[in-house]
Amino acid sequence: MPVWLIAGLWGLVGASSLIVGVTIAFCFKMPRAVTTGIMSFGCGVLISAVAYDLLEDGFQEGGIWPIVAGAIAGSVSYAIADLLVSRNGAHHRKQSGTEQQSAAEGGGLVIAVGSLLDGIPESIVLGLGLLSGQGVSIAMFAAIFLSNLPEGLSSALGMRRAGRSATYIFGLWIGIAVLSGLAALAGAAFLGGASPQLLAVVNAVAAGALLTMVINTMIPEAVEGDHKATGVLAVLGLLVAFALSNLQH
Repeated sequence: MPVWLIAGLWGLVGASSLIVGVTIAFCFKMPRAVTTGIMSFGCGVLISAVAYDLLEDGFQEGGIWPIVAGAIAGSVSYAIADLLVSRNGAHHRKQSGTEQQSAAEGGGLVIAVGSLLDGIPESIVLGLGLLSGQGVSIAMFAAIFLSNLPEGLSSALGMRRAGRSATYIFGLWIGIAVLSGLAALAGAAFLGGASPQLLAVVNAVAAGALLTMVINTMIPEAVEGDHKATGVLAVLGLLVAFALSNLQH
């Protein structure tokens, strides 16, 4: 099976937790503290993956300057794109409170764009390990899966309150999952012959975007829901991801 196809399948599986979150929203009533607790744990997992599976590995392959340039580019690009999306009605896309209803009423397309903004760099990263011959990073896969779960859950809850049908909600999020898989596929297909420096830049771009996403969107929402438990759960997530990363190596 071609590497690019394998990468696409991994990207699709990583994004499938969006659908799991939507399914949970329709089948169970979950306290907000539970959803934000999952998000807090996911923050720690993502931070560990950024530090050890993206920046450190990229540095070993390409040196410091590709890492610096890529991380700044990824962070600034995410911040600008997030600002543009937020101004068009998706600024509550990760929230599980009543504010999500207004975001849902603003249109599913805007929410979908906001979710893809988070998912594309995550999915591309999954394929980079395959290109290097190291396989998919278990820690990065866990980070993507865990961070997608509360996003799908909270957004589906808001869209239900806004009166959206199950067909609309599931169709929207299945589409997002498929596009995330395509992003992983495209990343592997077009970066097959890339130099170590270019791969380091791509790693760093994803790292900068992911870390900015964690700080701008996930941590504030997690703190609002978990209060003092957020830090503890984030540390646990970091330790689990760090252990998985070291077991893999």
